Amino acid sequence: MPKLHEHDLDMPRREFIRRSALTAAAVTLLGPEAVARSGLQGRPNVVLINADDLGFGDLGCYGSEKISTPNLDALARHGVRFTDFHSCAPVCTPSRAGLMTGRYAIRSGLTRVLGAASRQGIGDDEVTVAELLKIRGYATACIGKWHLGHLPQYLPMRHGFDYYYGIPYSNNMGSWKDGKVDVPLMRGEETIERPAIQETLTQRYTEEAVEFIRQHRREPFFVYLPHTMPHRPWYASERFKGRSKAGLYGDAVEEIDWSVGEVVKALRELGLTRNTLVMFTSDNGPNGGSVGPLRGAKATVFEGGMRLPFIACWPDRIRESHICRQPASNLDILPTLAAVTGAIPPADRIIDGRDITGLLTTPGKMMRDYPFFYFRTHAIQAARLGRWKLHVGRGTESLDKPELYDLQLDMGEKRDAAEDHPEIVRELLTLIEDFRKALPPNTAVGGSPDAF
Repeated sequence: MPKLHEHDLDMPRREFIRRSALTAAAVTLLGPEAVARSGLQGRPNVVLINADDLGFGDLGCYGSEKISTPNLDALARHGVRFTDFHSCAPVCTPSRAGLMTGRYAIRSGLTRVLGAASRQGIGDDEVTVAELLKIRGYATACIGKWHLGHLPQYLPMRHGFDYYYGIPYSNNMGSWKDGKVDVPLMRGEETIERPAIQETLTQRYTEEAVEFIRQHRREPFFVYLPHTMPHRPWYASERFKGRSKAGLYGDAVEEIDWSVGEVVKALRELGLTRNTLVMFTSDNGPNGGSVGPLRGAKATVFEGGMRLPFIACWPDRIRESHICRQPASNLDILPTLAAVTGAIPPADRIIDGRDITGLLTTPGKMMRDYPFFYFRTHAIQAARLGRWKLHVGRGTESLDKPELYDLQLDMGEKRDAAEDHPEIVRELLTLIEDFRKALPPNTAVGGSPDAF
């Protein structure tokens, strides 16, 4: 089997992917003894579940009294729950671009929401977390909503995934006919149902994920499960309709919670629980759900649009009932998964996220303050450093005066502290300006800044 070295990630991307495929094939063909000799043993399985438009306050373990989420609450009890975890964008496509690449969407050009008519998507020169894990011999599946381009060259199986089952963009993107949205359900690159029967999507995604896990239980696997719900229009199966105190939105969330329970049950029955890292989060804030004590919602850079639930459980490494209050973001998922699986991110580009393995595994762990930038399309609208967040824009407009919030004391962003701390304002303005100067020219591709 080809031996891959750190410098291999400086090679052209096509050669990088070709070697990744050869490595994965060799792992399968050579068997467990050869894999052990190769140094590829000991890799944890990874299940990454990403809800769509789920709010910070929509889970029981985050304070919801209207939506029952016993399986996610249990996942948090057996692992770590973050209270200061963010998306890199307040809408779908740029958030998912950041999650897949570890880079702000301005770097990939995916700064706007792609629609059913969009001709753009994730570039061939981007390296996804699935591609990194393939080079480590992982079986990879994307089951759910992709939203990084629907044309063949942009679909998941062209970007590191061995298997794809789901819808290529949001569930509201398409014409309505007989009460249904004309959204395609795909297996691989073939449309198998149109319009997709959305009431059954959560159940079918779950069945597909469990089956993939069963088929690949004897090798390391990466299952990316980006649910369609609870994006508008909301759907739930007959079994879950009317169950929650939060209407159809809550029903959809409770069905996602059931889905998490089914995945965890399958891992337990297969004896895979201890060596499987399960992560759960959302792509951005809610459009109809709860932000809890936060201000704003989806499509805004207030905390309600950007701060997310994030839960991780890995019995071999993560201690139970651990709460992390350190800031982190979905940009950190790629470098963290690279670290825990032994993969090496490409060295020829900036990776904006950082490895937060220590926050996952070590209660009370502190990391140095790290600048975080809140984007809306290609514009920086706010910046964060430690407890301080500075707003400089609102939508397409710049603010006349920057607004400063102390998120440690005022997570609801109610009191502007700019006049009390001019030195903090200057520091954050300098960080924004330095970051802007280092960015490439605006490469935002098609789509709409306001599409949901």
